[in-house]
Amino acid sequence: MPAKRLKRLFAALGAHVAHPRPREAIANTVALVIVSNQPFYPLYLYWAVSPMISPAFLTFLSTPLFALVPSAMRCNSRLGRCLLLCAGIGNTLLCRFAFGNASGVEAFLFPCLMLSALLFRRDERICALGFMALSFAAYLVPVDAVMTPLHLYSPREYLALQRLNFLSAASLTALIGWLFAQRHPDIAPDGETGTDQRA
Repeated sequence: MPAKRLKRLFAALGAHVAHPRPREAIANTVALVIVSNQPFYPLYLYWAVSPMISPAFLTFLSTPLFALVPSAMRCNSRLGRCLLLCAGIGNTLLCRFAFGNASGVEAFLFPCLMLSALLFRRDERICALGFMALSFAAYLVPVDAVMTPLHLYSPREYLALQRLNFLSAASLTALIGWLFAQRHPDIAPDGETGTDQRA
């Protein structure tokens, strides 16, 4: 019985993120991966860095936004893709304030930059450039000058936190690259699929 329930759950999740256009399907998949991993971030922090994990709970504020991406995508493709990037950049900036510059959490801006470059079609260049600029702006915000981190870790703990954030961001970036590489043959040179030319 549990196997059947698990199979139905995966089928429901597959249907939830499915989309006829490859970029939109990739955005939905990335959003689902982030939602499924966010609850474990405090545990990773506990195991790899420190028992002080309360700053990590702020990441849950963005979980509903990531979870809404597939629903928003069905209403409006561009809205769904923009929501994913707003949630990603916003969550990274929030974590920079919570953990401080020494945490290395800004590494999560790299997958945001990658998505900004790849999620939009040629006639949506202004969106791509706008989100790239927003990612750089989120990095340049002098968070330590604005507020003190919610908790000051030891130098050794900060090194572990940097390593954790780098590995997490690198894994997400690699996943995005893999998804686009697998879908590449389905993406026409003009950035559209089939005869469907509008978002």
